[in-house]
Amino acid sequence: MNNKNIIVGVDFSNSSLNAMRHAVSIALKTGADLHLVWVKTPGVTKNAENGDDEYIHKLQKNLEEWKDMCRMESPDTEVNTVILEGKVHVELNKYAANFSNPIIVMGSHGTSGFEEGYIGNNANRLIKDAKVPILIMRENIEIKRDLHNIYAPIDLSFETLQKMRYATYLAKRFAAKVTIAGIYYPNNADTRHIINVQMRHASDMCEDANVRHEMVTLTVQNDYVQTLLNHAHEMDSNLIVIMREESETDFNSSSNMAEILSTSKMPLFIVPNVSAVGLGR
Repeated sequence: MNNKNIIVGVDFSNSSLNAMRHAVSIALKTGADLHLVWVKTPGVTKNAENGDDEYIHKLQKNLEEWKDMCRMESPDTEVNTVILEGKVHVELNKYAANFSNPIIVMGSHGTSGFEEGYIGNNANRLIKDAKVPILIMRENIEIKRDLHNIYAPIDLSFETLQKMRYATYLAKRFAAKVTIAGIYYPNNADTRHIINVQMRHASDMCEDANVRHEMVTLTVQNDYVQTLLNHAHEMDSNLIVIMREESETDFNSSSNMAEILSTSKMPLFIVPNVSAVGLGR
């Protein structure tokens, strides 16, 4: 995997500013180009109808200011500003499809003078439909952008090891450690055996990538999401890498999505199931 393009969905809120700053950190470590993308949504975007030149001029000025912020922190990074029109999640996905192995970075909440709720109303749709990985975070997350411990929960799903490709990629470039967390849920002999086998495979992937790693286990009795989030925090992690799956044994199952997005105190790197979306290695 070689992420050379990072697409940042912006709405000029604190949430998307935080997302952009994390994107810059990844660009610094990977040599990726940045794309700051704002989407005009017909019938929704305020003050932007009927060719409002003053509004568009203000928008372009803000994009240039954000571009300058990126270049101040990472002078060698190529930064592009892009204005699209349509549904936010659709346009970001379409734009990402122009590149090989991109990632999308986005805030999960946000209000701004341009479009109140722009990010918050589109994050879930983007995650559901995306064919590329998404780095997403809540507003006002105060966490070190220099990754030092990447938390990779291993569950019963067949696809769970796909996340290790991205966990090891990021760990390699940040010289970070990967915490391989085997989740015993439900806690029975069969589950423990399967999880232990999966953890050994995940460890082998780290070894192959020459990445520091630690294997730990977590027994979950109830409150799956909060137990796991608390564990990631106790392990001093500053990024969680998870799969986008629909299995009830998965950390990011549909029933858990809203809770994790609204309560996680650290950024989430969400990986789509490659067998479902056809992503190549």
